[in-house]
Amino acid sequence: MRQQAEGHKLDAQEVAVYRWLALHRRFDPSRMAAELALSEAEVTRGVDSLLQLGLFQRDMEGDGVLRAVDPHLAAAVASAPVERAIREQEISLRALRDQFAQLSSHYEEGLRGTPATLETIPALSEVRAALNRAAEMCREEMITVQPGGTRAPEVLKDALARDSDALARGVRIRTLYHHTARFNSPSQAYVALASALGAEYRTAHQLCGRMIVFDRALAFLPDHRGTWGAVAIREPSVVHFLCELFEQAWTEAQPFSDAAADGLEAVAKDLDRTILRLLATGRKDETIARRLGMSLRTTRKHIADIMQTLGAESRFQAGFAVATQGLLGDDDAGYDTTDPRDVR
Repeated sequence: MRQQAEGHKLDAQEVAVYRWLALHRRFDPSRMAAELALSEAEVTRGVDSLLQLGLFQRDMEGDGVLRAVDPHLAAAVASAPVERAIREQEISLRALRDQFAQLSSHYEEGLRGTPATLETIPALSEVRAALNRAAEMCREEMITVQPGGTRAPEVLKDALARDSDALARGVRIRTLYHHTARFNSPSQAYVALASALGAEYRTAHQLCGRMIVFDRALAFLPDHRGTWGAVAIREPSVVHFLCELFEQAWTEAQPFSDAAADGLEAVAKDLDRTILRLLATGRKDETIARRLGMSLRTTRKHIADIMQTLGAESRFQAGFAVATQGLLGDDDAGYDTTDPRDVR
């Protein structure tokens, strides 16, 4: 009976048969079939199934009398082996965690003895676990750079829960997004909720790359091989350098606001100006897309629209038009072009 109950799901016919027998307390196949619009064979199968599940008991004196059993009692009997298995699994899980926890002190001792403390975390699940652990241990400050214009709602939901806990402990949270995030409704909602709790957000057209730093002591960077892994860095000089990069970008960024509130036309013009600046220095489409947090397809559409506006058929003509018309102005004369990977 127990084995059948564990994997059994009551169907509509069995529910109807249980109700009829609970009310009439006598097995009358022909009458049941007529009143329930079932065949006698279906009625018999339903009764046999309910008996095996322990939902009915036959009267000791026979005469076709069936006594209904309280479903809660039947469920308690049927679920007992399942609950016992769950308890056994919980005991095994706690034992496994305790066993591995005994090794943590040795692991941390090994990290302290490493000259350049750098750890590669290969799997996404391990990265999330490491980030959650670092967030729980964070006590003063968390700074983050999140390139890209959109983030999945489920990711934002998890981030909000983690950030809310940190903010409640008095941790200062600052995050940099691309300007394109201002067009994304989930990002707007997330920033509004977290800002109300004390977090700070700014946006910029160009960002150095994804990173998160806890208490200026532990930094996470994405794996350069394009996997979902990450690199955890504890070396003080490297972490300090990353924090300085963040502070420079933070100073030049703008407070996060809804693009519609700023005026879509003004935002679009600012975006086109940044693309012009990157085109003038010979950046590839892929580099421009990465720096602006946009898809390659969207970036190429913006570039095509700009070239059409300039009346240019090639990038050389576009660059000439930008220079002769003074579209970038003197403030862009010193724009950095030192990274050879970004130039055609």
